[in-house]
Amino acid sequence: MTNAASPAARAPAGDIAPLYWRGGPVDCGRCAHQALRGRPEPHGCEPGHACMQDAYARRIDRFFRWHPGLADGELAHPYFEVRAIAARHASLFRLTALIGDPDETVRLQVALRLPQGQLIRLMHDPHREVRIRVAQRLEGSALAAMRHDPDYGVRELVARRLPLALLATLAHDTDRSVRMRVAQRLEMPALLTLASDAEPEVRRIVAERLPAPLLARLVDDEDWRVRWEVALRAAPEAVRRLLDDADPEVRRAAIDRLAQAPAQGAAHG
Repeated sequence: MTNAASPAARAPAGDIAPLYWRGGPVDCGRCAHQALRGRPEPHGCEPGHACMQDAYARRIDRFFRWHPGLADGELAHPYFEVRAIAARHASLFRLTALIGDPDETVRLQVALRLPQGQLIRLMHDPHREVRIRVAQRLEGSALAAMRHDPDYGVRELVARRLPLALLATLAHDTDRSVRMRVAQRLEMPALLTLASDAEPEVRRIVAERLPAPLLARLVDDEDWRVRWEVALRAAPEAVRRLLDDADPEVRRAAIDRLAQAPAQGAAHG
């Protein structure tokens, strides 16, 4: 429990009781920051509300928001939550010491703040969530170095952010979701490389984005969704080939498109 001289904690009714991070009651008398007790908010601390020794991360976070200047001195604290939250407030030049921290929660926080030059040191982190954070922040050639990450989720994020000049290098990624992201961004003529992709969903995206005169190459696609996209956008001569399509939705789309073609032609005349 807190020492006898400590005033009652201001934790909301029904909230989690103060709990020392090693287990048992919080003892302010054993805390290196006990001199802060009794000072008014935000200059003090308070068990159950703003306390660095509590197991509850929200209370640790409030403590460091009140006292960000103490963060540098707690980056080696044995409790990972303290290190992780201190990393949000610590000086940037001190964060490199946490790049090899044994807990991924700490490294996640470090990945959010490290400068680009140091951030590359986390691109091969063993935890996928850390590498995802890195991929969210890296730029240019540094981001391109993550194209071959073993996790498809990381590569998918890379595909969302990679400069267009380098995006085609992911067009043959082994994962469908990565190639889908590539198809959503790739420009002509590189987009044509995905018109023969093995996955129908990738080809459907290609059919949404290819210039209309080139859609004829997809008119015989084996997937009805791709042919349906062709029926919506292709030139009339290609659409006519879909009037007898095996799928009723494709046939209906082709009929509707050809019915609109004369009106569209008159509007442009």
